[in-house]
Amino acid sequence: MAEFSSITRTGKHEPFELHIARGYVQGHENLFKYGYNAVVTSTEETIWDGGGIYTYPTSAAQLGVVGASTTDNSEITIVGLDADYNEVSNIVTLNGTTTVTTSASYIRAYRAFVSDDNEPAGNVAIRHSGDLVAQISSGENQTLMAVYTVPAGYTLFLARGTISTATEGTNQIVTGRLKVRNPGGVMRTQAVVVMNNQFIDFKWETPLGIPEKSDVEATAIVSKSQDNAVAATLEGILIKNESV
Repeated sequence: MAEFSSITRTGKHEPFELHIARGYVQGHENLFKYGYNAVVTSTEETIWDGGGIYTYPTSAAQLGVVGASTTDNSEITIVGLDADYNEVSNIVTLNGTTTVTTSASYIRAYRAFVSDDNEPAGNVAIRHSGDLVAQISSGENQTLMAVYTVPAGYTLFLARGTISTATEGTNQIVTGRLKVRNPGGVMRTQAVVVMNNQFIDFKWETPLGIPEKSDVEATAIVSKSQDNAVAATLEGILIKNESV
């Protein structure tokens, strides 16, 4: 089946981002990450479906994947980075509540999803040396984690982030942070937003450049010890580094 041509061949305008999404721009890839944490309180947490502050592995290892029901036999695709920070993808089939192991080793796992037509009965846990590094929550069929690590040989140009919160409580302030850790460094705050039951769209007119092997995440903390649901997105373009 032939692919439709770009309208720019007739001299008309077409957004550059659309060209990237269609695979027309060599060495460029769209990135869109989204996270959700249903229970953020007065202790800072990463915006992801696993809860708490995200734990980043320090070495590569095979991942253990397990369902919540003995009947779970879904096909799960896990995307992340190998020991050299190159992207790796692996598919496993759930064996109920018995842990199955990936054939590939991961130092990062930042996306997982159900890749067949069998919906798991409950949560699917993905662990690295015992630590939860990804979770497919019941009914979602996809991880919801505002967590990412830039692959080797690429630079991420972050152009936009959003964060939203909702609560039944009153007079609660939610502080959201974008954090980045360059290789060998610590998590540094790159942006802070403060809100109360609202949606904030944060755009960089000049995209924020984040080098290879850097960790990126969104976090939130609430001024009162009451439950808040917080969601966040991260959007940008991965550009392959030029060879010297």
